[in-house]
Amino acid sequence: MTHRDADHGEHDHDHDHPSGAHDHSLRERLAHLLRPHSHDSADSVDAALEASADGIRAVKTSLFALAVTALAQLAVVAFSGSVALLADTIHNFSDALTALPLWLAFAIGRRAPSRRYTYGYGRAEDLAGLFVVAMIAASAAAAGYEAVGRLLHPAPVSHLGWVATAGLVGFVGNEAVAIHRIRVGRRIGSAALVADGLHARTDGLTSLAVVVGAGGVAAGWPLADPVVGLAITVAILALLRTAARDILRRLMDGIDPALVDAAEHSLQAIPGVVAVRGVRMRWVGHAIHAEADLDIDPHSSLIEAHRLAHLAEHELTHAVPKLTGAVVHAYPDGAHDTGRVA
Repeated sequence: MTHRDADHGEHDHDHDHPSGAHDHSLRERLAHLLRPHSHDSADSVDAALEASADGIRAVKTSLFALAVTALAQLAVVAFSGSVALLADTIHNFSDALTALPLWLAFAIGRRAPSRRYTYGYGRAEDLAGLFVVAMIAASAAAAGYEAVGRLLHPAPVSHLGWVATAGLVGFVGNEAVAIHRIRVGRRIGSAALVADGLHARTDGLTSLAVVVGAGGVAAGWPLADPVVGLAITVAILALLRTAARDILRRLMDGIDPALVDAAEHSLQAIPGVVAVRGVRMRWVGHAIHAEADLDIDPHSSLIEAHRLAHLAEHELTHAVPKLTGAVVHAYPDGAHDTGRVA
């Protein structure tokens, strides 16, 4: 017996609490009062489409903000000659460009499942994450090249006040984008969008490093500027490791073990469930799909087995944030796979 495509759109939990604690925002609670919980598969699709639309809006907003920030910094680079600011500007431009594949991925992910892609097109979002990782690597290489070149061939840095101001502009712009991307990414469950938000946050911190470099030059240490450029390169490489790990885990169907624990505990607490044989979950874009194998009383009727499977599906949608699909198999306790109830 199987049940699938249970809706979790009206029961999104804060992604920072994978145990499934019911700490909804006031807006979510009011929405729940006005629109009761449903397990209709159409509602599940609507929730996924709404999450994709939120992702697209976040990408559009951040693309505009970062483009304006990077152009303002580039103008200062042109007349100041600061390699630290140039490295930061290059990174900001690359960060802005990562919004384009994410935008495309969210749009593709909204397409309905087909006979070939039966799980839908959510993986496009995870593949876009690979582009994010590649852009981070490219920006690290470019920033490092410029910094080493300036160390080998020193050049004066002028207009230090403008350089420091541009660094502050970079910090404010990137931090605003980071907060927006991370908040939306966690709310909709998008690893790629969260990674891009963390990318922007690191950019903001390196922009502050530009201010430090300008201060060092003003204090009489000309090499402060390229040294800070190298420090920015190291920071980008550290981010590269984290971003690559998170994206590859998604592509390898990695899941937070705490989510599996929460699912198992919720299923074991259901009256009539003798044991939980196993729970399998995977992210597909910003949605989780799950399968569960349960042992139930071998004397249960077909109707009772159906009821337990449906109840298990319902409990999973409450225990696991971002769960939009569930398949529950009910087996008679002590039987092998060939002797399943339904």
